Parts: sequence; C-alpha cells; structure tokens
Amino acid sequence: MIFRQLAQSVLAGVMGLTLASSALAAGSTVTIGYETDIEPSKIAQAEGLYEKASGWKINWRKFNSGADVVAAMASGDVQVGFVGSTPLAAGITRGLPLETFFVAAEIGSAEALVVRDGSHIGTPQDLIGKKVAVPFVSTAHYSLLAALKHWHIPADRVTILNLAPPEIAAAWQRGDIDAAYVWEPALGKVAKTGKVLISSADVRQWGSPTFLAWVARKDFSQAHPDFLVTFARVTGAVNAQYRKDGATWTASSPQVAAIARISGSEPADVPPLLHGTTYPLLGEQAAPSLLGGGTAAALASMSQFLKEQKRLDDVLPDYRPTVTASFVQRAIGQ
Repeated sequence: MIFRQLAQSVLAGVMGLTLASSALAAGSTVTIGYETDIEPSKIAQAEGLYEKASGWKINWRKFNSGADVVAAMASGDVQVGFVGSTPLAAGITRGLPLETFFVAAEIGSAEALVVRDGSHIGTPQDLIGKKVAVPFVSTAHYSLLAALKHWHIPADRVTILNLAPPEIAAAWQRGDIDAAYVWEPALGKVAKTGKVLISSADVRQWGSPTFLAWVARKDFSQAHPDFLVTFARVTGAVNAQYRKDGATWTASSPQVAAIARISGSEPADVPPLLHGTTYPLLGEQAAPSLLGGGTAAALASMSQFLKEQKRLDDVLPDYRPTVTASFVQRAIGQ
C-alpha cells in the first residue's frame, strides 16, 4: 500500500469513533461525484480511507466540471459531490436540494489564467479581442469574469469559449485558443507552452474568492448522517496531515503520487498547486468565516454576481439553509 503509515495514522484518528456505525453500514452503497482538482482528499480517495472508516461501498464517478456534478446530483444519480462554489451557487439558487457540509479548499493557484506563448498577451488589456477558453458556470469562469471586471474590461470585448478541461487541452494543442482559465490536469498541460497571467489567489485578494466543497443531497444527509460525519472526519484528517507535513512533499512523495493518480496530473505539478491553496481543518470548519456564516455569505455574493452577469435570473433571500455545520460539529464531538 502506498504510504501505509499515513493511511494508518488517518484511520487511527477516526476508526475508534466509527466502528459501530461501520457495522451498521455493511452493505450500504453511495455514489460520489468528484472533479480532478488538486487537494488532499484525493489521498483518502486513492487509499480507500473513506470506505475503511465508514464500512460503505463507494462508487466514485469522475466529472469534468462542477456543473456536471451538480446535474448528476440533481437527477439523484449522485448523492455526495465535490464541487466548486460557482456551480454550487447556481444549482442551489435554482432550487436543487443540496447542502454544503465541508469546505475542502479555498482556491488559490490551483486555478489560473494561462496565456499562450506567442499570443502577444503581456497585460490584461491585451486579452481584448482574444479567444479565452473556460468551463462555463465553474469557479474558473467566475474568477475570469471577476478578473475582467477588476481590470475594467467588458466581458463582450473578449471571446470567451465554453470548453470542458479536456477540450481546452485539445484546443490549446491545435492552436485554436489564445488563453485558458482552468484547473489540473489541463492547467499543467497548457502551462507547458504558456505563462500564468493571474491565478485565483490574485482574484481572491481582489475580493472575489472561490472555494471547493463537499456537498450532499438533503434527502441523503437526513437519512445517513453518520456517513457524512465519518466522511468529514477522514477529510479533516488528511487536511491536517497536509497542514503538518505538506511543505516537505515533493514530486516523489507517495502522497503526491496518490493525488496525481486520482487527478490525472503530473506529479511535478502537484506540490506547487497544493502550496497555493488553503485546506481548512476539521476544527476550523464551523468558524464564522466558513460553515458558521462565511460560506453562505460567499454563495450569496457569488449568486448576485452571476445574476449581474445574466447567468442567473434571481437570487435566494437567504443562503444559510443551504449550508450546515452539524456534521463537522458531530465529527469533532461538539
């Protein structure tokens, strides 16, 4: 087993609290949707830690974008999903029965706007008239639009193309686009023949943060709260391992190999992208800045922005019912 000691360390922190529920869960199955973003929970996914701690069988389904995850959750095909804040905001505003129960990451350099070598884009103003690809209704799309607004560039002055990450990599290779705002593994592919103009860390500093979250259908969370409590414990444990030791991880570290395997990235691309993003710990999740209020406020702000961009017809009066700290509070024994 890859990095057996880490896996045993994570499980040791959660197994004592989940043995009873694991026995009851024998034979239970859940389908979880995920994207290829670089972040620590990929370690738990790669090593089967969620299954070992919960006793559930998990069917993992990979999606190219958060919008696809949200659509699958809307249909009921997926019960738990890993999504970005923009497709999440759009989905819950449209009435989908989803709730955020764990903030996986506050996005930094893991998403970036890359401009092609030879495209003659040296400054933001040079984007005018150029072709920029991005997956629509994604965190990258939100960040691109927020950046254009920050630079006082009308969005209609740029040709913005709606392409999924694999399509972006292919279009880049063909020379069809001048720039792309995307995440791994497409980010690493386009960056080989381009340069990063800005990342979502910059956009965050400009007042338009984005995040990645674990969400569940409300019917599933009501029926199976113990699974989400265990899921939160495991995710919090791998985030804590990264907070403790991540600065020493290199392209040859087994943890990096696990993340690269699930995300489809090159191991060398993983450490710098991890370093550019914040992964909240279990004990931080219920804080006022996150599930205790900040996450709902961020979803409200993002939805209002999407409405201004004519991506949404309206916004909800209150986003707090779409966020819950109950599972992380149970996970830490509160």
